[in-house]
Amino acid sequence: MKAVTAWAGIAAVLLFCATVMAQPYQPQTTPPPDFSKTLIHTRDLGHRTYMLEGEGGNIVVAVGDDGVIMVDDEYAPLHDKIKAAIAAITPQPIRYLVLTHFHRDHTGGNEGFARDGATIVAQESVTERLKAGTHSGVTGNVVPPAPDIALPKQTYAGYLTLQIAGRSAQLTHIANAHTDGDTAVWFPDANVLATGDIVTFGRYPNIDYLYGGSIDGMISGVDAVLGMAKDDTKIVPGHGSLGTRAMIQDYRAMLVSLRERVGDLMRKGMTEDEVVAAHPTADYDAKLHVSAQGAGNFVRVVYRSLKH
Repeated sequence: MKAVTAWAGIAAVLLFCATVMAQPYQPQTTPPPDFSKTLIHTRDLGHRTYMLEGEGGNIVVAVGDDGVIMVDDEYAPLHDKIKAAIAAITPQPIRYLVLTHFHRDHTGGNEGFARDGATIVAQESVTERLKAGTHSGVTGNVVPPAPDIALPKQTYAGYLTLQIAGRSAQLTHIANAHTDGDTAVWFPDANVLATGDIVTFGRYPNIDYLYGGSIDGMISGVDAVLGMAKDDTKIVPGHGSLGTRAMIQDYRAMLVSLRERVGDLMRKGMTEDEVVAAHPTADYDAKLHVSAQGAGNFVRVVYRSLKH
C-alpha cells in the first residue's frame, strides 16, 4: 500500500510539472517607475544642442535664435521637470516636438508640451498608433488612445526638414525597424544624430513586432543609421549613454549574431519557450548585465518577428 501511495504521489508531481510546462507564456505587466525620484540630467553636446536623460527615452534639445526643436518627451508625469531643465538652458519656447516613434516612454509628455504651444511632428503612422491606443505583446501593458491635443499636428511620409531661426533638423523615416513609424533626427550643424529606439546602448532593444517591427528590420534600420553617421558624430540613442558610430557597429554585430542564433534554434524545430530556455544570448547577457527576464523578452520578440 505504501508503494502504491508513493507512486501515486510521484505521478501527481509529474502531472503537475507537465501541466505547468504546458502552460503558454504569460506576459507580465510592468509597474510604472516612481517619477517623484526621477532627476533630469542635461549634457551639453555643443552648438547649442543638449541631451536630456531622465526616465524613458533620451531627449535632444536644439536651441535656435527664436525657439527650440525638441526630440521626444519621456513620460507625462515628468513634463514639469523636463520643462524646467529646458528653461535652465534657454528662455526660448519649444517650437517643434519631434517624436521618434509612438511608445509612451517617448511620447507621454505630448499633451503637456502641446498645451505649452509646441507643434508635435512625427511620421504619419505615429498618429494612427497614438489615436487608436496600443498594447505590448511582451509585457501586457496597455496604452489607451491619446487625446487629440497629444496627436501630431504635422506629419510626413519619408523625409522632412524643420527650420527655426539659426537651426535645422532633418527627419528621416526608417521603415519597419523598431516600429512602423521610426524617425531618425539629424542636426547637421551640431553633428548630432538622434536614433530613437532603433539604437539602444547597454541593453537589448525592444522590437515591437505587433506594430511593424522585426529583427531583420532593426538590422536594416541600423544600417540606415550607420549610413547617416560620420565617424565623429555624436549618437543619442533611444536609451543608454551618448555613443559613437563605432558603438553602433558593435551593436549591429550583436543583433546579427543573436538573430542567427535564434534562427538556428528555430530551424531545429524548437518552440519559443525552448529557445528561451536554451539561453542563446548568455554571453551578451553577462556583458550587458541583463536580467533573465530581460534576456528572455528579447529572445521572444526576435523569435516572434522571425515567425511572422
